[in-house]
Parts: sequence; structure tokens; C-alpha cells
Amino acid sequence: MSDLSKLPVTVITGFLGSGKTTLISHLMQNPGGRRLAVVVNEFGDVGVDGEILRGCAIPDCPAENIVELANGCICCTVADDFIPTIEALMKLEPRPDHILIETSGLALPKPLLKAFDWPEIRAKITVDGVIALADAEAVAAGRFAPDVAKVDAQRAADDSIDHETPLSEVFEDQLSCADIVLLTKPDLAGPDGIARAREIIAAEAPRPLPVVEVAEGVVDARVILGLEAAAENDLDARPSHHDGAPEHDHDEFESIVLPLPVVPDAAGLAALLERLAREHDILRIKGYAAVSGKPMRLLVQAVGARVRHQYDRMWSADEPRNGQLVVIAEHDRLDAAALRAALAPVTAG
Repeated sequence: MSDLSKLPVTVITGFLGSGKTTLISHLMQNPGGRRLAVVVNEFGDVGVDGEILRGCAIPDCPAENIVELANGCICCTVADDFIPTIEALMKLEPRPDHILIETSGLALPKPLLKAFDWPEIRAKITVDGVIALADAEAVAAGRFAPDVAKVDAQRAADDSIDHETPLSEVFEDQLSCADIVLLTKPDLAGPDGIARAREIIAAEAPRPLPVVEVAEGVVDARVILGLEAAAENDLDARPSHHDGAPEHDHDEFESIVLPLPVVPDAAGLAALLERLAREHDILRIKGYAAVSGKPMRLLVQAVGARVRHQYDRMWSADEPRNGQLVVIAEHDRLDAAALRAALAPVTAG
């Protein structure tokens, strides 16, 4: 059981585009009587997720309770960034009842859990639970390994062969640390895809995990908050591919920020981003754009070639209508000059 005198923290992990920000937005609007604080860890210089969440601020989770740590994963900068951030949140008046930490989609959760063993915070904080989000369609398609069946067969035949890709290791480490899995976007996967995703999760997880289907981030806070898992006390039960390694990095991935002048229409931008994602093996695109003649900002998010866009808020009167996109891909796959040249024809400015 968790020590109820400590401030509970929920770590929300999951692969790129799995729906973490959407989930947190829902929890902020439906906190179940809790006063929440949020720490957002972005991969890249532009804090898109933090800005989205600040737009959802309510009295139980005001904007000042949302802290953004950009351009680096918090498990790599524990002393410099993470601990001071947690300490600052604990000094807020009124003090939060619960802290949510949205990790970067590239982050390994176990090093972050180890940070809670630091004396500065261990006496005051407990990890209430680790929530792993998994995109049902992507998991069902086996996108975390080149060919899941062949990899499994090769591992069975020769334990000395390592056929894991960086993406599969991230996915498996997130499952290994989890207390509950949220299977997101079930409508896109369909019944067969959901069944297949559940099979893969059951096979990869080191222990049986509850799996809950969640659409558009809608889940009762009572299901995922208040687990009292005290995850910092049972790290041995949460194995990682990187156990025993002195440190880790994310050199397998790169991110760039692309400025985006005014675009003539949303559909044309979405079609172009879908093509670029396929041609350049882009993992994730997120950002926003100004559309000619539209008073609202266009929010753009893509997982692979699956692009979603929606108008999220009005542009402020004194706000420059300049868009920008964060693009993430595996190492050596990003060609900034080519991407800028490809975006040029679709802009109106």
C-alpha cells in the first residue's frame, strides 16, 4: 500500500501519438474532486502539448499548475530539471492533490521511476501508478517490430540474437513499468484489431495487466488515479531492456522545428503532411498553423501517415499568426531542407 501522507504522482507513458495529451486534457476537465498539477515532457524545442493543456485550464488545474520541460527527457535530467520542478509544484498554494507527469513518447519510464528514490523527494512523493497508453491500431499492425511473428520465431530459435528495434524497446519498457494499459483509438482498430492488440500486450507484458479501451481520452479518473501502487518500491518487478546500463540516450531519434507561414486550406496541408510522412519515414508531427481567412488556429497532429487536424482556439489579437511543426523521425531520416522545400508550395505567405 502507498503511504497516504505522501503526494501521489501518476506517470503517463505511451508511444508517440498514443493519446497522452488527450487523456490529460480529459482528466483536467474531470478530475474527480482532485486539484491537479501537470508536468509535460516534450521532445523538441516547441512545447505544443503544454500549450494545448494550458488551454484546458480550470480552477482545479489552473495554468500555473502546468509545467513544461522541453527539449530533453526528464529521466536524463533528474537533478537539474525534474526535482526542482516537483519541489516547485509542492510549494504551490493551494497545494495540488495529485501530480500527472506526461512523459515524452521516446522516454523510458524506469529511469524516471528511479528518480523518486532521491532523498529530496522520496519522503514527500509516491508514484501512485504508471499508466501506459497504446494505440490499438498501431499495436495490432505490429509497428514496434519489422515483423512481430518472425522476430518471435528468431528469438525462440536463438536467444543470443537481438532483433529488437528502438521503437519496440520503448514500447516493451513502457508496458513493463505499467500498472494499467489504456488501449486508445479502438474505433480505428475495429474488433479484430483490438483483439490482436490485446494478444500482443499480453505476450509482451512481464505480468498480467488490466487493459481498458479508451476513446478520445475519456476514462473515469477513479480507474487510473488512486491506484496506490508505490511503484518506486517495486522496481525489480518492472524489468527494462536497459537494466544495468549506466545511462541511456535517445540518439536513435531526431526532431526539428519547421516554421509554417499561413496556409490556404487545412485539407491541403493535411494531404501534404501525409505524403511527407510516407516519403521520409516520419514518426510524429505535431504543431499548429494559421489558415487563410480563418480566425481560429489549426492544430495538426500525425502518427506516421495518419494525420488529424482541428481548430482548437481563436488567435489572440496581439499574437503573430505564425505556425510551426515539430517533426520527429529515427536518426538520419530527417532532411530539414527537403521538408522546408516541400512545405513551401502549400503556404500562402
